[in-house]
Amino acid sequence: MSGVILGIDPGLTRCGVAVIQQSAGRKVSMLFVDTFKTPPDMPLEDRIFRISEGIEAVIKRFKPSSLAIERVFAQANLRSVMGVAQISGVVLYLAKKYELPVSFHTPSEVKAAVTGSGRAEKAQIGQAVMKILDLKEIPKPADSADALAIAICNAWKNSSVLSGTGSATSAQQAWLEAERVARRKLKA
Repeated sequence: MSGVILGIDPGLTRCGVAVIQQSAGRKVSMLFVDTFKTPPDMPLEDRIFRISEGIEAVIKRFKPSSLAIERVFAQANLRSVMGVAQISGVVLYLAKKYELPVSFHTPSEVKAAVTGSGRAEKAQIGQAVMKILDLKEIPKPADSADALAIAICNAWKNSSVLSGTGSATSAQQAWLEAERVARRKLKA
């Protein structure tokens, strides 16, 4: 499977946006990465509009074949969750507008895909992304590295490597094993 994948780490103050190109198997390369920022004192509708315009411009420029977004998860900070949910809604609207298939990935799924551990720290994710994409430095801020990791997770999850028809990295092997264990637990 190959194609252009848009990865989004949703947030209202910082929204990580990345575009990768997936070639045959697990080969991925970075086409674009940025973190769109809005100041907390800006009116909410202006913040949402600014981020949506930025994401739409990326869609128009790179014409992705799919979109991957981090799944909203509950946190103690309701304000933060609301911002993530609001931007996620905008992203889903844009995906529908441009007819992009959407995949949701949990934070632990993304971490496992790129590092081999669903409990990896931010620094480990950045290091893994840098290595996978053969970059000279870790993408900053962390939201940019996270958006790349989300796109990579999506690429690898949908690749022939994870379907068992190709060779897998140690991170992918760990991910496959974790999925097998989870399936066994569901059947039990």
